[in-house]
Amino acid sequence: MRVLGIDPGFATTGYGVVDRSGGRLQALALGAIRTSPGVPHADRLLELARSLTSVIEAHRPDVVALERVFFNANVRTAMAVGQASGALMVTAAEKGLAVHEYTPTEVKQSVVGVGDASKHQVQSMVASLLRLTSPPQPPDAADACALAICHLNRSGLARAIKAASR
Repeated sequence: MRVLGIDPGFATTGYGVVDRSGGRLQALALGAIRTSPGVPHADRLLELARSLTSVIEAHRPDVVALERVFFNANVRTAMAVGQASGALMVTAAEKGLAVHEYTPTEVKQSVVGVGDASKHQVQSMVASLLRLTSPPQPPDAADACALAICHLNRSGLARAIKAASR
């Protein structure tokens, strides 16, 4: 299974394409999509969508794992991230991909084993699980890889539970 993890952001969106084959995880691509400040808002959302389309077409994931947007104290930031997340979801859906959302706590618990893990712990575990010499950069890419790993871990568990209940 090949999963595209996405850490949505308006200025910077992290992505990571992680493949599981024979029980082994492999990072196929990771990085960040950046939009330019000063460009009209709608044009920045369009750039996110176009860039994500390029990643999808280049790596052909089976599914998308996206961080669930949560409200924070800065309403302006929360709105922009929510809009970016929506544009990314629509882009994935247009390409026929199912989108699964995970909270930061779910991701930390799945990747590190505890829901209150630090960003450094998540980055270190992502590097270890993907057999990388250092944590993915930028940090948004590490978070995206963690989302992909979370989906791979959780979807495997869901399949096992479903098979056992038959």
